[in-house]
Amino acid sequence: MRIRPFVADGLIATALTTVAVLLGREAVAQGWDALDPLAWTLVALANLPLVWRTRAPLALCLFVHAVMAVYVSLGYWPVVGSFGPMLALYTVASLRPTRTTASCAALMAGLWIYAGLVTDGSSMASVVAQAVAWPLVLWRFGYLARRSADLTRHLRAEQAERARREVAEERVRIARELHDVVAHHMAVINVQAGLARFVFTSDARTAREALDTIEGASGEALAELRRMLGLLRADGVQGADRGPAPGLDQLADMVDRMRAGGVPVDLRVTGEPRSLPPGVQLCLYRVVQKALTNVLKHAPGARAGVELAYRSGEVAVSVTDDGRGVDPATSSEQGGHGLIGMRERAKLYGGTIVVGPRSEGGFGVHLTLPTPARTARRGDAVAE
Repeated sequence: MRIRPFVADGLIATALTTVAVLLGREAVAQGWDALDPLAWTLVALANLPLVWRTRAPLALCLFVHAVMAVYVSLGYWPVVGSFGPMLALYTVASLRPTRTTASCAALMAGLWIYAGLVTDGSSMASVVAQAVAWPLVLWRFGYLARRSADLTRHLRAEQAERARREVAEERVRIARELHDVVAHHMAVINVQAGLARFVFTSDARTAREALDTIEGASGEALAELRRMLGLLRADGVQGADRGPAPGLDQLADMVDRMRAGGVPVDLRVTGEPRSLPPGVQLCLYRVVQKALTNVLKHAPGARAGVELAYRSGEVAVSVTDDGRGVDPATSSEQGGHGLIGMRERAKLYGGTIVVGPRSEGGFGVHLTLPTPARTARRGDAVAE
């Protein structure tokens, strides 16, 4: 259970006052006069106001030292009233700059020496040593407390800033997910809508199949949009409808949609299929999705091939076509985010991606991702 600072300071002030009262009752045994009501009042004034020590440390330090000076001048036992000034100096050192602390330390040292001068039988060598040592010790401990508090504030500020950056990056990632979903499905819908309109009166069966493809693509697009927008709306809310992210088990369905959209696509899987982390599957799925969307948009009439290869310690996917494709040098200038998104996805999962025209003609995208056995981060490359 955390205690409020004001309550904690109140407990400290009460404890110091209690210790001073118990010590004051020993004044006669130590060879000093018994404390009278005035002395007890000064002791209380030197300790109880420390409840406000963090709210006005400098003013309180000056007040406590002034009370202590009156107390010493009246010839009372100085030790009884020494606790309040010591805590006041520590408080100033922990909350105020070094120059202010130095002035208060000098004030305490001067008061200590003054008490030695007005007290009969004092050993001035011991008094001077204590007048130098105690302020320095309190100054040092106060400085360490202030430095620790500053570091804690900076750490909390850095953590808050890091959290804000992570949230912003996550929002950007979701926005790119939305871009990929909309771009892919809208490209399929656009092609099928044109086909349906072209054959609407001459080939009702083909028009009906095109409309079915449009219905399926638009339904899937809406489902993914609802899932991703749900992440934004219900951040941290339990019970939100969060469907599974696309994975490699849906790769064949995507290829079928592209075939229905007019792009001949061959899908080939090599190696022994194995379970992959959902993030790796999503990365592979999105890169294939974007690559096929680019074939549909920028290489009409081209034939495409998708190869998924399971290898030792890694998984690779290649998307190639025999058309002109999209030039990676001009894609970013035209406002596209697909190729940039591919590279960033590859970097996110420690993989490599090669994007560019092929020497035998056409365009190709080749992505390699390490499986959990190989997690070393590697750079990306763009073939020219």
